[in-house]
Amino acid sequence: MTYSVKEIFYTLQGEGRNAGRAAVFCRFAGCNLWSGREADRHAAICRFCDTDFVGVNGPDGGRFGTAQELSGAITSAWGGGDGPRLVVLTGGEPLLQVDGELIRALRDECFDIAVETNGTIAAPKGLDWICVSPKAGAPLVQTSGHELKLVFPQVDAEPSSFEKLDFAHFLLQPMDGPDHRANTAATIAYCMAHPKWRFSLQTHKAIGVR
Repeated sequence: MTYSVKEIFYTLQGEGRNAGRAAVFCRFAGCNLWSGREADRHAAICRFCDTDFVGVNGPDGGRFGTAQELSGAITSAWGGGDGPRLVVLTGGEPLLQVDGELIRALRDECFDIAVETNGTIAAPKGLDWICVSPKAGAPLVQTSGHELKLVFPQVDAEPSSFEKLDFAHFLLQPMDGPDHRANTAATIAYCMAHPKWRFSLQTHKAIGVR
């Protein structure tokens, strides 16, 4: 298959349980909950997304005809020398494109493979880290993984409705935007009252990295 990629870059993971770890981010173009275009935001299932995943014109983005071509581009972006390699497959919605062939190609390059997904598509086998971020109004198909990271607050997506799912870690992250200060206070209060949930911060925005 052809893989459509917005951008590939080397950075530090900014959020979740892997925050602070060096990683190559591969951001796939496209999502099944929003077109990514502002004109369509009002009708989207997910209306709060702050990520540009439209097109293939980002740094090192493009269309890759084979899994080996894409894994080669990801490997070229790695800046950590001989250290343990991590690639984060994100989007948009990466599971629209991530398949077994790509996973095998990345494994051949000695990468640990993480995915950040909205959970509406079942994850393929062979991933080392599955982070699911549920969105209100979207069917949740992937109900197990390593990390459930819920953006808070969302109407009709109460944290309590996810607590019995099969995840090792439950994280609550304040929704960005004009109400970020109030959302942060509400998230802190919820985590303190419900210790099953751990507060997650988008540290990459605070320290100014991609």
